[in-house]
Amino acid sequence: MATRRKNEIPVDVYIPFVETLFRDGTTLAIGFIAQTLLIVLVYWKTADPLYLLLAIGMVAVAILRMRNIRKYRNASPPKDGPEARRRENDYIIYGSVHGLMLGAFCFLGIYLAHDSFAETASVAVTLASATSIAGRNYGSPRMVMIFIMALTWPISLGFILRGDLYHTILGLLSAPFLFAIKRFADTVREVLFTAISEEKKANRLAQRFNRALNTMSHGLVMLGPNGKVVVANAEAAHLMSLKSPDALLGRSIHALLMRGVAGGMLALKDCRYIEAQLTRALREGRDRKVLVSFSNGQHYEFSAREGSQDLGVITFEDVSQRIEAEEKIRSMARYDNLTGLPNRGYFHEIVGEFMQAGDQDRLCGLAVLDLDDFKSVNDTLGHPVGDGLIYAVAERLAAFADEGVRVSRFGGDEFMIYFDRIDDDSHLAEMLDGIFAGLQGDVDVAGHVLRVQASGGAVVCRVKDTEVDAMIVKADLALYKAKELGKNDWQLFESAMDAAFRNRQLMKADLRSAVEAKGLRVVYQPIVAMDTMRIASCEALCRWDHPELGSVSPAIFIPLAEEMGIISEISSFVLQAACAECARWPEQISVSVNLSAKDFRHRDVIDKVRDALAQSGLAAHRLEIEVTETALLDDKSLTGRYIEELKTLGVRIALDDFGTGYSSLSYLHKLPLDKIKIDRSFLVDMGQNPRSLELLKGIVNLSRPLGLVITVEGVETFEQLKILALSVKPDLVQGFLFGSALSASGIETMSNTTWPFAKDLKSAERAPAH
Repeated sequence: MATRRKNEIPVDVYIPFVETLFRDGTTLAIGFIAQTLLIVLVYWKTADPLYLLLAIGMVAVAILRMRNIRKYRNASPPKDGPEARRRENDYIIYGSVHGLMLGAFCFLGIYLAHDSFAETASVAVTLASATSIAGRNYGSPRMVMIFIMALTWPISLGFILRGDLYHTILGLLSAPFLFAIKRFADTVREVLFTAISEEKKANRLAQRFNRALNTMSHGLVMLGPNGKVVVANAEAAHLMSLKSPDALLGRSIHALLMRGVAGGMLALKDCRYIEAQLTRALREGRDRKVLVSFSNGQHYEFSAREGSQDLGVITFEDVSQRIEAEEKIRSMARYDNLTGLPNRGYFHEIVGEFMQAGDQDRLCGLAVLDLDDFKSVNDTLGHPVGDGLIYAVAERLAAFADEGVRVSRFGGDEFMIYFDRIDDDSHLAEMLDGIFAGLQGDVDVAGHVLRVQASGGAVVCRVKDTEVDAMIVKADLALYKAKELGKNDWQLFESAMDAAFRNRQLMKADLRSAVEAKGLRVVYQPIVAMDTMRIASCEALCRWDHPELGSVSPAIFIPLAEEMGIISEISSFVLQAACAECARWPEQISVSVNLSAKDFRHRDVIDKVRDALAQSGLAAHRLEIEVTETALLDDKSLTGRYIEELKTLGVRIALDDFGTGYSSLSYLHKLPLDKIKIDRSFLVDMGQNPRSLELLKGIVNLSRPLGLVITVEGVETFEQLKILALSVKPDLVQGFLFGSALSASGIETMSNTTWPFAKDLKSAERAPAH
């Protein structure tokens, strides 16, 4: 085995080696006594004073060396390598002197004394001392080497100096013997070094295992073949309310669980169930987890698995926070954050469970409630106020919930109520009337007094004949009907509603197909100049001829198109067709196209107009774009910017349905308008109500100084036309008095025609006023 130098030995091994040098003082003291007595005995026999001096020197060395041994044996271990090195040097100094004293005794006995007893005694003491070199001094290779040389060289020198061949050979043969001692010492040192190194590795591994075991967030116990705990960590002791892991050793699973029973935290039946599950997992060698809820609100999760060498492992941890978080997440997933009511998904689940249980022949009901004009609350007062209103309504509705009635916030301002058992339609009507009555009244939200007003739809079904989604659809249809009839009320679902809904859906599909196939057509309503009674312009109107239903009113399909989001496609179709037809008419006739509010939400409205003009070759001043007040209300600044850009193309801009909005007058000086079209509502009682006439004249008088062209819509009788000519004097008039809308060719035919009642109108103007 290869020897190692000190500098090859790690400090943590070198220090224990140095400590062994000072460990056994008793045998060293016995050796000193024996060696001194033997020297004295030789002196007694030979009477040589050199032996007396040698004995006195040996006593002095013994005293000094034993004091050195006792000094370091009682001291604390060396703190580092340099301190251990100093201690080793002290040991070597006194040990070397001791070795030299023994070597001198041998030299005297072999070479100088010429006494056979002295020679035998010196050789005997050398051999006796040599046997202890390896055992005592393996911790210091230098001490081993010095001691060997101090003992052997005087012997060899003594024999060699005797001069004869035999003693010389004997002196030389001592070298292999001493080499064997050196080799033996190195072997002992190497073996001990390996043992100490492995012990330290084992200790380090044990420390790491212990640190890992006791820093685990889980409690852990290992069970021996007898089912008793053989290993436990600090967390296990903490979770079991014990002071140290050692207190768990020797206990069984049953004993550990019974601590919980004794403390009142665990029921006995639960203890038996947990023990059975864990024991089964250990026996089968499969992982098994058991969640245990204690009476103090804590939750522990136990896991058991079979380990190696018949050892079983049980881990457990306090998962109370995890369970609490899971409950919170489950609650957030099931309940509305604002109102605390079941949300859409959980309500669907609740109703489904109700319908699966109980008598399948019973009647159940479902109601959908929607707050009227809730969007205006959000738009005018802000979403926090809107949320406050939702919360207030939810509180009122929650008061009606019980075992057979479930309330949910279905989303936005929509609520749903499920009635698990009702007698008939009248029973449901009675309950809903009570709910609506309970909703009535004002609520104070952040200083704003808001009136609660809702519309509702309800359906009654036999449980076995329906499902949740079907009931929701039918209740929604009834809700739509309630809103159509004026809101602030509820309607019960009728089969006719379903048919109407299906027809509406079919009409939507047909309308989309007609738009995609360009199956719509454009007609033109004449706009007549008051001074000539001839067509000055015309308004392009869209018509839809359904293959089965015939002509569908724009009042029906235009709202449908807006609802479907395809109104801009219809606007583009009408714009392109109107420009193309107008380009073929006489130059004095222009065309007017009404663009929707949605068209003015995107900048591509500019490109649509530019492309229609370019493709048709129509002069820009012959195209008039009508803007509704709805488009201006959606985003006044954005619409105004788009109108400015349209004006740069050269087209004219008209404000349609003027006078119906509360802020119409503000547009006259803020927007680059060319024309206003006064709504037909001003003409209804113009002949009977002087105030209506004065209001109409005021609008004209306000607009004309601003350079605006005035068109009055809705002229249906000659009497209305005459009043307009005599008192209001607009620039243009439009209405059924001039006939229904014409085709493009009809406009071209009538372009130079004067209406026959023009003469009657002139006569009325010349007649003296009475």
